[in-house]
Amino acid sequence: MRPALAAWLVLSLLGGTGAQDMCGDPPAASSHSVPAPQLSPEERLSPHMPESLLCDACHAIAFQIEEQLRKAEGKMGKKALKESDYVEVLERSCSQDWESYGVLQQDGEKRLSGPGLPRQQPLSVMVSGGPWPSRLSKLCHGYVGEQGEAQIYGAHRRGPAALRQLLCHGAKGPCAGRKDRPDPPKALQNEL
Repeated sequence: MRPALAAWLVLSLLGGTGAQDMCGDPPAASSHSVPAPQLSPEERLSPHMPESLLCDACHAIAFQIEEQLRKAEGKMGKKALKESDYVEVLERSCSQDWESYGVLQQDGEKRLSGPGLPRQQPLSVMVSGGPWPSRLSKLCHGYVGEQGEAQIYGAHRRGPAALRQLLCHGAKGPCAGRKDRPDPPKALQNEL
């Protein structure tokens, strides 16, 4: 044990100030500058989700609902939930804190980012907190109220794609007629 301790002590001393001289200078760190997204007054202050982010928001909500229902069914042995149980799970899904979501700028457009959404660039600054959690919660409650708990749970039982189709890609959904990404934000025309 003592030889190992002595070897560790010698190596730790060499790893200190003299190691740079023996191995050369450490490589210079490269610096990158990534600006935070510039949010419009609507994006900063409105209680509503900006139209350009509605499709991303819908996908985030569908993901969270799917996750919560899947966990609840897992506790029941993959059996279908009773109406009272899935109603409670949907309420809990919409009332969560949503703090892991925010907005970032990617290729010149603002995108919602967080669990269940496509991975973004490795170097990006996400603006979270603020109005984003309450906007997501309000939208989630709206979707549940509009579609109904039974219809949402039925779509969940058919699979994640069916739930996303129901909430996001249906005729009135925020992603209707879109591929995977929403259109770039439209220029505001004295709307504020």
